[in-house]
Parts: sequence; C-alpha cells; structure tokens
Amino acid sequence: MRRGRLLLLVPTTSYRIGDFLEAAGRLGVEAAVGSDQAAVLEQFSDGATTTIDFKDLALGVAQIVAYHGRYPVAAIIGVDQETSQIAAEASQALGLRHNSTGAVAAAGNKHRFRSRLANSGLPAPWFTLLSLDDDPGLQAEALPYPVVLKPLTLSASRGVIRVDDESQFIAAAKRIKRILASTEARGEAANHILVEDYIPGREVALEGLLEDGRLTVLALFDKPDPLVGPYFEETIYLTPSRLPQSIQADIIEATGRGAETLGLREGPVHAELRVNDNGVWLIEIAARSIGGLCSRALEFGNGGRLEDLIIRHAMEMPGCAGSETGAPSHNASGVMMIPIPAAGTLRRVDGLADARAVPGVRDAVISIPLGDTLVPVPEGNRYLGFIFADGESPEQVEAALRSAHDALSFRIEPN
Repeated sequence: MRRGRLLLLVPTTSYRIGDFLEAAGRLGVEAAVGSDQAAVLEQFSDGATTTIDFKDLALGVAQIVAYHGRYPVAAIIGVDQETSQIAAEASQALGLRHNSTGAVAAAGNKHRFRSRLANSGLPAPWFTLLSLDDDPGLQAEALPYPVVLKPLTLSASRGVIRVDDESQFIAAAKRIKRILASTEARGEAANHILVEDYIPGREVALEGLLEDGRLTVLALFDKPDPLVGPYFEETIYLTPSRLPQSIQADIIEATGRGAETLGLREGPVHAELRVNDNGVWLIEIAARSIGGLCSRALEFGNGGRLEDLIIRHAMEMPGCAGSETGAPSHNASGVMMIPIPAAGTLRRVDGLADARAVPGVRDAVISIPLGDTLVPVPEGNRYLGFIFADGESPEQVEAALRSAHDALSFRIEPN
C-alpha cells in the first residue's frame, strides 16, 4: 500500500462522496476531499478538506501540488466526470499512478473520442463536427438522417437529441445552443456539436477496472427500456446481462480495444455500447466509474463495493479487481434511475414506504430535495432518485424495480 493520503476530487453537486469516504473508512485509508467550494471549517480540518479550482486546470493542479507539500498524497481519484481530467493532470505532476492526460481528454470529448476510434477497426458511425455559430439551415442539408446531435462534453444524456429530418435538426441545434449557454462549457465545447449516425440496437453498459492496461470486467448491465430517442434518459440497469455469452465476449473485447486505442491504462472505466446485427458499437468510454448512486447496485462479496475496488487499485493495496473477492450475496441486482416526469417544483413524494416494501427492493432514495426545480432531459442532468433491488434473476430484479417505481407518485408544481 502506498503511504500518504488519498485525495478525492469531487464537485459539491456530486452524489458520490459519501460512498467513497465510507469505503476509505472500511479500508483504513486516510482520505481527504478536494472540492470546488470551501468547507466552512476547512481551516480546522487538518487537511481533511481542501479547496481546488476545477475550472482553471493549471491553478487547480498547482493547488493540489501545494496541498501535497503539506499533506503527502499517495493517490488521487476524480470521483465524477468533472474531475477526471484534473485528477490525471495532478497525478502526472506528482508522479502518481494515472492515465495519460491526453487519453482522459479524448475520453471526455465526444468528437475526440470518435476521431481516435475512427481507425481502430471497431464498428464506428459516420460523424462530423458542426459549429453552432453557423446557420443550422445550411448545416441540415444532406445529412444522413436519422442522426444524433451531442454536446461535446456534457454528461447524463444532457443535450443529446435524435433528429429524423432537416426541420428537427434546426430545432435541436438551437435548443442545444441554449443549453450550452447555460453551462460553463468553454472553447470548442461551448459552440460545437457532434453529429453522428443514429445507431439502433440494444444498449448495455460495462463497468470495468484497468490495471496496467488489463481490463477486469466488474459488471455488464443490460438496459431493458428502449433508448430510441428523441431523448435518451436512462432508467433501469440490470446485471448480469441476459445477452448470449458470445455477444458478451464481443462487448468486452470492444471495450478493451476502445480503451487501448484511447490510451487508457489505469483505474475505473464506464463504457456505453449498442449491439445490433452489424456488431458491437462503442457509444462512449468514460475514465471514471458509474455515475449517480448507481454503484450501490453492485457488491463484490469480500471485496466490498465498487468504491472499495477503486480505492484498492489507486492505493496499490492487495485485493484489487483481479483478486479473489468472494461471491456477492445475490445472483442478480439492478438500479432504476427515477426519471423526472415533468418540469416544475417538486412539492411532494408519496409511496416511498410502499416502494421500499416491495419484495427484492433494497432501498429507494429520493435525491432531489422538496422545493427544488425539476428539469427533464435534454436540458436537465439529474434524476429524481434511485431504486435498488436484488434477486435470484435479472427478471426478478426488473419486476421489483418496476413495481417500486409504480408505487411512487410525485406532486410537481408547474413553474
């Protein structure tokens, strides 16, 4: 095990810091939190919290280096998409185990991702980069509809829209321009979109851990709800996958080749893929673990939870993903990301106790406080909450998740 502190870089808006801190506690690892807003008692925390500028990369890295001078850092984990790049940059500056900064940058930018994979030999869609400063009416001509428009760096399906003709393209381009104007996107990402062929088929997600370029698959999730657009709000993830073993092997191979092509070699990866008669298509590979509270759907027996495995790898502790970790207590598990049904102010949630009482449901969590404004996709990037279930089969887990969701009702006051 490396000597020193584990520095967790996490935006204040993240769901995930509690799970990582709990994992660090289980493993006896001294963890500190670097966030973009100062904690009230930071000066009295003996380095347990520190403020890092995530927007100014050079300044943020300098702050981490200065922190390391006071409290030696053994490893850095970027907990969310927003912090994966600065984690790589700071790890490079300190000589810690890390992915190359160029690989992380390519994984975090949809156009760079497509460009890197274009000659990988993997199935790849037609794509082009378009400027939102140009006339969308001229850009809409001669596109191979249906196509999908994607902001370059936003996550959680924010701004991702399928269009089937020129009029839909013009409307979607204007809509994405408004979305980007409301974000802190900079440079190329502030006024460009990726346009690519719509890829039909079943969608899956792979959760993995890289160690010196070797991919260990931690979970392969089916997404049973169709994701055909025009928006792509995700709902249910189920594991293990019900796809044939031969297709699962192709998914694993495609993910490994994609990570190798990008240059990713260390730490967690979360891949989204589609499967159809023409093969396995990589949608994206993120240099981070699964988002939201979804990791709570996974357990690894004696190995603990997903965050335990990530920390073990970062701190070079025994018992990483490739080691014997014991069997989980259930054959199947899953999570439902509760979609936002309408825009407005969340006033009331009913049925939570009934949802938790559904056989197989482990927990149901509402993650948006009462009184907060709800924004559906494609403008929004949050979910109402999460439902977790276990069972003897993916079919049981899916039925439990749907029953629990049916038990919930929401009173949303229109704005």
